[in-house]
Amino acid sequence: MAIVAKDSDILYRQAKIDKLTHELSTLKRWKFGRSSEQFNGTQISLLDETIHADIAAIEEELKELAAPPKTQTQPRQQPKRAALPAGLPRVDIHHEPDSTTCGCGCQLKRIGEDVSEKLDYTPGVFTVEQHIRGKWACAQCETLIQAPVPAQIIDKGIPTAGLLAQVLVAKFNDHLPLYRQERIFFRAGAQIPRSTLAQWVGICGVQLQPLVDALKGEILSHTVLHADETPVEMLKPGNKKTHRAYLWAYAPGAFENLKAVVYDFCESRAGEHARTFLGEWRGSLVCDDYAGYVAAKDMLCQTGTRRSIHLSVESPVRT
Repeated sequence: MAIVAKDSDILYRQAKIDKLTHELSTLKRWKFGRSSEQFNGTQISLLDETIHADIAAIEEELKELAAPPKTQTQPRQQPKRAALPAGLPRVDIHHEPDSTTCGCGCQLKRIGEDVSEKLDYTPGVFTVEQHIRGKWACAQCETLIQAPVPAQIIDKGIPTAGLLAQVLVAKFNDHLPLYRQERIFFRAGAQIPRSTLAQWVGICGVQLQPLVDALKGEILSHTVLHADETPVEMLKPGNKKTHRAYLWAYAPGAFENLKAVVYDFCESRAGEHARTFLGEWRGSLVCDDYAGYVAAKDMLCQTGTRRSIHLSVESPVRT
């Protein structure tokens, strides 16, 4: 037993040395590597998952090596596992013995059951909706009656509202580019070109404009707004060069019940864009000390009405 314990201790120490050596070499490469080989912030974030996985594997190996011999009695401390959400759909898979007859010849009686839950995930599965519209004709007057075509977001298009919502949420909320979605859909059995996905996104942007207008009106009904602008690269057609445009963000105050943000895309940082967006609005605008907001206030105050904008120079909302 002493030899086994010493061998286990040696393996544990060696694994610990390997772990520390791995961490030290990684840190040295980040800090002292050649300029052509140094990692930037984006590259480091991409490697974090791999490094964390390696460290987790080494720590798991250390736990196994540091475990006492089975002859020793030691209470095991396991973390408490959170219960799976009750709202998730359940699929019952029954496991019963092949025969309910005992070896002595008597019939077995069911006295209970043990239930264990495991979390499963099925990647996106495509289904096809077949909209069948029956044709009804009158034999006497030769009248043809048929139910109208249901309203669709894209007329004569193949995507349903659910598929369009998936593309938009994946692109704008999950930051999943269209070329990656194209590959994901191809693996799922549907070949949808990236150009088609881009057309869907553009059409949805137009169809959702009434919702944006309604949200803008709701935000402008509050007397306190936060505003900020951030630069984005815009590709101008023809010259194949990028141009710096700006995305202006407007949101209600932090203590308002409405939690929403409206983005206004503009090709410049001129204060007239804030003036155009705010229109007849009056209240307190929380923003930074950019001169464009001051210019917008001056232009609004020169209209001769009793409207007023109070600028509060504070930490702006970040887009």
